[in-house]
Amino acid sequence: MSNCEVNNLPVLELEPHQLREVLRCVLHTIVFNRALGAFRPKEVDSELFDITYAQCGDPKVEKTVEEKIDQFYTWVDKHPRKKGQVVLAFFEKRKTQRWSLIGGKQEERLYWEQWCINISIVEPSISQQSSFTISDVRERRHAKLQAAMEDVMTAIVRLVNDKKDHIPPVTSPAVLTFPFEITIAGEGSSGYGLDTVKRLLMHTSPPPVLS
Repeated sequence: MSNCEVNNLPVLELEPHQLREVLRCVLHTIVFNRALGAFRPKEVDSELFDITYAQCGDPKVEKTVEEKIDQFYTWVDKHPRKKGQVVLAFFEKRKTQRWSLIGGKQEERLYWEQWCINISIVEPSISQQSSFTISDVRERRHAKLQAAMEDVMTAIVRLVNDKKDHIPPVTSPAVLTFPFEITIAGEGSSGYGLDTVKRLLMHTSPPPVLS
Protein backbone atom coordinates (compact mmCIF):
# COMPACT_ATOMS: atom_id res chain seq x y z
CA MET A 1 0.00 0.00 0.00
CA SER A 2 1.84 3.11 -1.23
CA ASN A 3 -0.74 5.79 -0.51
CA CYS A 4 -2.56 6.97 2.57
CA GLU A 5 -6.04 8.34 1.90
CA VAL A 6 -6.48 11.50 3.99
CA ASN A 7 -9.98 12.76 4.86
CA ASN A 8 -9.97 16.24 6.36
CA LEU A 9 -13.37 16.84 7.96
CA PRO A 10 -14.94 20.31 8.36
CA VAL A 11 -14.20 22.29 11.52
CA LEU A 12 -16.70 21.76 14.34
CA GLU A 13 -17.22 24.76 16.64
CA LEU A 14 -18.32 23.66 20.08
CA GLU A 15 -18.27 24.41 23.78
CA PRO A 16 -16.14 22.32 26.19
CA HIS A 17 -19.14 20.46 27.63
CA GLN A 18 -20.05 19.24 24.10
CA LEU A 19 -16.60 17.90 23.28
CA ARG A 20 -16.89 14.34 24.59
CA GLU A 21 -20.23 13.63 22.91
CA VAL A 22 -19.11 15.12 19.60
CA LEU A 23 -16.00 12.97 19.51
CA ARG A 24 -17.93 9.84 20.49
CA CYS A 25 -20.33 10.35 17.60
CA VAL A 26 -17.63 11.00 15.01
CA LEU A 27 -14.97 8.50 16.11
CA HIS A 28 -17.39 5.60 16.52
CA THR A 29 -19.04 6.37 13.18
CA ILE A 30 -15.66 6.13 11.43
CA VAL A 31 -14.55 2.97 13.23
CA PHE A 32 -17.94 1.31 12.71
CA ASN A 33 -17.80 1.93 8.97
CA ARG A 34 -14.26 0.52 8.75
CA ALA A 35 -14.87 -2.53 10.96
CA LEU A 36 -14.99 -5.05 8.15
CA GLY A 37 -15.33 -8.19 10.27
CA ALA A 38 -18.48 -9.89 11.56
CA PHE A 39 -20.12 -8.10 14.49
CA ARG A 40 -23.47 -7.05 15.88
CA PRO A 41 -24.04 -3.28 15.50
CA LYS A 42 -24.88 -1.31 18.62
CA GLU A 43 -27.08 1.76 18.12
CA VAL A 44 -26.51 4.68 20.49
CA ASP A 45 -28.68 7.75 20.93
CA SER A 46 -26.59 10.84 21.54
CA GLU A 47 -27.06 12.43 24.96
CA LEU A 48 -26.76 15.97 23.59
CA PHE A 49 -27.85 15.85 19.96
CA ASP A 50 -30.74 14.51 17.95
CA ILE A 51 -28.41 11.92 16.43
CA THR A 52 -28.23 8.14 16.55
CA TYR A 53 -24.88 6.60 15.70
CA ALA A 54 -23.56 3.03 15.55
CA GLN A 55 -20.77 1.30 17.42
CA CYS A 56 -19.19 -2.02 16.51
CA GLY A 57 -19.82 -3.39 19.99
CA ASP A 58 -16.18 -4.11 20.85
CA PRO A 59 -15.25 -3.19 24.47
CA LYS A 60 -11.62 -2.63 23.49
CA VAL A 61 -12.66 -0.08 20.88
CA GLU A 62 -14.90 1.73 23.35
CA LYS A 63 -12.09 1.84 25.92
CA THR A 64 -9.59 3.19 23.40
CA VAL A 65 -12.00 5.86 22.18
CA GLU A 66 -12.81 7.01 25.73
CA GLU A 67 -9.14 7.14 26.71
CA LYS A 68 -8.27 9.31 23.73
CA ILE A 69 -11.27 11.57 24.33
CA ASP A 70 -10.05 12.06 27.90
CA GLN A 71 -6.59 12.86 26.57
CA PHE A 72 -7.90 15.46 24.15
CA TYR A 73 -10.21 16.95 26.79
CA THR A 74 -7.17 17.42 29.04
CA TRP A 75 -5.33 19.15 26.19
CA VAL A 76 -8.31 21.46 25.59
CA ASP A 77 -8.48 22.28 29.29
CA LYS A 78 -4.81 23.35 29.21
CA HIS A 79 -5.16 25.25 25.91
CA PRO A 80 -8.48 27.13 26.08
CA ARG A 81 -9.84 28.75 22.91
CA LYS A 82 -7.25 27.07 20.68
CA LYS A 83 -8.01 24.90 17.69
CA GLY A 84 -7.24 21.22 18.01
CA GLN A 85 -7.32 18.10 15.91
CA VAL A 86 -8.01 14.45 16.61
CA VAL A 87 -6.52 12.10 14.02
CA LEU A 88 -7.81 8.57 13.52
CA ALA A 89 -5.55 6.45 11.32
CA PHE A 90 -5.89 2.86 10.09
CA PHE A 91 -2.83 0.80 9.26
CA GLU A 92 -1.46 -2.62 8.43
CA LYS A 93 1.24 -4.38 10.41
CA ARG A 94 4.00 -5.91 8.32
CA LYS A 95 7.32 -7.53 9.01
CA THR A 96 10.22 -5.82 7.30
CA GLN A 97 13.40 -7.39 6.00
CA ARG A 98 15.41 -5.26 8.43
CA TRP A 99 16.59 -7.13 11.50
CA SER A 100 16.71 -5.50 14.92
CA LEU A 101 19.71 -5.68 17.26
CA ILE A 102 17.85 -7.99 19.62
CA GLY A 103 17.07 -10.41 16.83
CA GLY A 104 14.05 -11.04 14.65
CA LYS A 105 12.43 -9.00 11.92
CA GLN A 106 11.12 -5.55 12.69
CA GLU A 107 7.44 -4.69 12.42
CA GLU A 108 6.29 -1.49 10.79
CA ARG A 109 2.98 0.21 10.30
CA LEU A 110 1.71 0.98 6.82
CA TYR A 111 -0.95 3.66 7.12
CA TRP A 112 -3.66 3.46 4.47
CA GLU A 113 -6.32 5.86 5.75
CA GLN A 114 -6.38 8.93 7.98
CA TRP A 115 -9.31 10.96 9.32
CA CYS A 116 -8.68 14.47 10.63
CA ILE A 117 -11.36 15.74 13.02
CA ASN A 118 -10.96 19.48 13.44
CA ILE A 119 -12.22 21.10 16.63
CA SER A 120 -12.58 24.79 17.56
CA ILE A 121 -13.50 25.48 21.18
CA VAL A 122 -15.73 28.51 21.77
CA GLU A 123 -17.28 29.96 24.90
CA PRO A 124 -20.03 32.57 25.19
CA SER A 125 -18.77 35.84 26.60
CA ILE A 126 -20.41 36.59 29.91
CA SER A 127 -19.14 40.12 30.38
CA GLN A 128 -21.81 42.79 30.04
CA GLN A 129 -24.41 40.27 28.87
CA SER A 130 -27.66 39.24 30.48
CA SER A 131 -28.35 35.59 31.25
CA PHE A 132 -31.05 35.68 28.55
CA THR A 133 -28.52 36.79 25.96
CA ILE A 134 -26.04 34.09 26.98
CA SER A 135 -28.75 31.45 26.79
CA ASP A 136 -29.79 32.69 23.35
CA VAL A 137 -26.20 32.55 22.11
CA ARG A 138 -25.79 28.99 23.38
CA GLU A 139 -29.06 27.89 21.83
CA ARG A 140 -28.04 29.24 18.42
CA ARG A 141 -24.62 27.61 18.70
CA HIS A 142 -26.15 24.29 19.66
CA ALA A 143 -28.47 24.39 16.63
CA LYS A 144 -25.52 25.27 14.40
CA LEU A 145 -23.45 22.43 15.85
CA GLN A 146 -26.33 19.98 15.40
CA ALA A 147 -26.46 20.85 11.70
CA ALA A 148 -22.67 20.65 11.40
CA MET A 149 -22.64 17.24 13.09
CA GLU A 150 -25.24 15.93 10.67
CA ASP A 151 -23.14 17.19 7.75
CA VAL A 152 -19.98 15.55 9.12
CA MET A 153 -21.69 12.22 9.78
CA THR A 154 -23.16 12.27 6.26
CA ALA A 155 -19.74 13.13 4.82
CA ILE A 156 -18.14 10.20 6.64
CA VAL A 157 -20.64 7.70 5.23
CA ARG A 158 -20.27 9.18 1.74
CA LEU A 159 -16.46 9.03 1.83
CA VAL A 160 -16.49 5.47 3.17
CA ASN A 161 -18.76 4.35 0.32
CA ASP A 162 -16.99 6.32 -2.41
CA LYS A 163 -13.37 5.56 -1.53
CA LYS A 164 -12.60 1.85 -1.38
CA ASP A 165 -9.73 1.22 -3.79
CA HIS A 166 -7.07 2.04 -1.18
CA ILE A 167 -8.33 -0.52 1.38
CA PRO A 168 -5.89 -3.45 1.77
CA PRO A 169 -7.13 -7.04 1.25
CA VAL A 170 -9.12 -8.39 4.18
CA THR A 171 -7.19 -11.30 5.69
CA SER A 172 -8.68 -11.53 9.20
CA PRO A 173 -12.16 -12.44 10.46
CA ALA A 174 -11.72 -10.15 13.49
CA VAL A 175 -14.23 -7.36 14.09
CA LEU A 176 -11.51 -4.83 13.38
CA THR A 177 -9.72 -6.30 10.41
CA PHE A 178 -7.21 -3.46 10.54
CA PRO A 179 -5.87 -1.84 13.70
CA PHE A 180 -6.14 1.90 14.25
CA GLU A 181 -4.61 4.62 16.37
CA ILE A 182 -5.92 7.94 17.62
CA THR A 183 -3.60 10.88 18.16
CA ILE A 184 -4.12 14.55 18.97
CA ALA A 185 -2.59 17.68 17.51
CA GLY A 186 -3.25 21.35 18.00
CA GLU A 187 -1.95 24.87 18.21
CA GLY A 188 0.67 25.05 20.92
CA SER A 189 0.92 21.28 21.26
CA SER A 190 4.73 21.33 20.99
CA GLY A 191 4.82 19.61 17.62
CA TYR A 192 2.84 16.56 18.70
CA GLY A 193 0.97 16.68 15.43
CA LEU A 194 4.21 16.79 13.45
CA ASP A 195 5.20 13.45 14.96
CA THR A 196 2.03 11.93 13.52
CA VAL A 197 2.74 13.35 10.07
CA LYS A 198 6.33 12.14 10.26
CA ARG A 199 5.22 8.59 11.06
CA LEU A 200 2.78 8.63 8.16
CA LEU A 201 5.46 9.83 5.74
CA MET A 202 7.88 7.17 6.97
CA HIS A 203 5.50 4.23 7.00
CA THR A 204 3.13 4.60 4.06
CA SER A 205 5.31 2.81 1.53
CA PRO A 206 5.82 -0.92 1.05
CA PRO A 207 8.53 -2.57 3.19
CA PRO A 208 11.92 -2.85 1.47
CA VAL A 209 12.84 -6.19 -0.10
CA LEU A 210 16.37 -7.54 0.04
CA SER A 211 17.91 -8.18 -3.34
